[in-house]
Amino acid sequence: MRRVVITGMGALTPIGNNLNDYWLSLKNGVSGAAPITKFNTDKFKSTFACELKDFDASNFFDRKELRKYDPFSQYALVCVDEAITDSKLDLEKVNKDRVGVIWGSGNGGIQTFQQQMMEFCNGDGTPRFTPFFIPRILVDIAAGIISIKYGFRGVNFCPVSACATSTTSIIEAFNYIRWKKADVIVCGGSEAAINESAMGGFSSARALSTLNDQPQKASRPFDVNRDGFVMGEGAGALILEEYDHAIERGATIYGEIVGGGMAADAYHLTGTHPQGDGAVIGMNEALKEAEITPDEIDYINLHGTSTLLGDVSELIAVKRVFGERKNLSLSSTKSMTGHLLGAAGAIETIASVMALKEQIVPPTINTTDIEPDFVNSFNFPLNQSVNKEMNYAMSNTFGFGGHIATLILKKY
Repeated sequence: MRRVVITGMGALTPIGNNLNDYWLSLKNGVSGAAPITKFNTDKFKSTFACELKDFDASNFFDRKELRKYDPFSQYALVCVDEAITDSKLDLEKVNKDRVGVIWGSGNGGIQTFQQQMMEFCNGDGTPRFTPFFIPRILVDIAAGIISIKYGFRGVNFCPVSACATSTTSIIEAFNYIRWKKADVIVCGGSEAAINESAMGGFSSARALSTLNDQPQKASRPFDVNRDGFVMGEGAGALILEEYDHAIERGATIYGEIVGGGMAADAYHLTGTHPQGDGAVIGMNEALKEAEITPDEIDYINLHGTSTLLGDVSELIAVKRVFGERKNLSLSSTKSMTGHLLGAAGAIETIASVMALKEQIVPPTINTTDIEPDFVNSFNFPLNQSVNKEMNYAMSNTFGFGGHIATLILKKY
């Protein structure tokens, strides 16, 4: 089976608009949470989120392009451009028939959908939708736009598995390269869901934190006082490449993907299984594919959203797979970025890759009182990063509908 390596990455996040700034903020424990600026929150229970900072789409797109692309597609294009530049892929020499794009989003063009429907409802009832309405809202459109921009004619599609989406995208890319269906694949995910519709919907489901007076401390995974997740936005892009193809062109290799596991809780519309049944299957499948044992994993970037039930079910699942291991480091970078929904897995995979590359475990911030049943079971770096020798890292993501996606990465 062919080996698959990572040769380029791009990040557009609430704590950094490029890869270097994002990783620096993770290492330094920076929170991206702040009061929402995108709409009036006077009637909302949660009034804060992890928005992008100092991002102006007009710096990247002309007026015509801005009319055609929903923000989630804009984020995708900006992020992918960084990843391709980072990979030093020669677009004049590479066989574009063998370069694919697998890109996901949980909500797609929800901003466009909301804006157009509000204009319709507030008008005289006459449909005056933009001709770009349908292309802007389609969840798969970012994958198509990326391929059009660069002329990549290989495999092209959009998996959707809610908050597990971009991890699913990476696993799919990993498999297509191993199956000899492509040599290079651009993969990841983007999300632009900080608006009235998404915030109102998640709030009514009682999923969001309401710590409005201290937003920077609101995302506190595993803490006994946590009260919900913090919405985030942005994108994460990775260039996956067949190992020999990368070596032949002299590419810089960040790390290697060695295993991916997907499963289902088959339990509840929005909640995870209390005993983490699906997560256990996903982690074990990833370990099996990587051909390593649980004691070889050095670090897990947990899904860790800061929800009451979800955090505990994931920790139960980890204990079922790994036992009690004080030398196994666990952290949730969502404590800094918030929850980027469909884009979460991509930026967390990037965090895990950088952790292995620099031998640094990023912390969980804000957490002070870890759930008592687990506080002595694992190593939880809190509030500051730690240096650690690591060979393998795991990244977990779970989505509404019971979707499970787990990646295993190896130091290169």
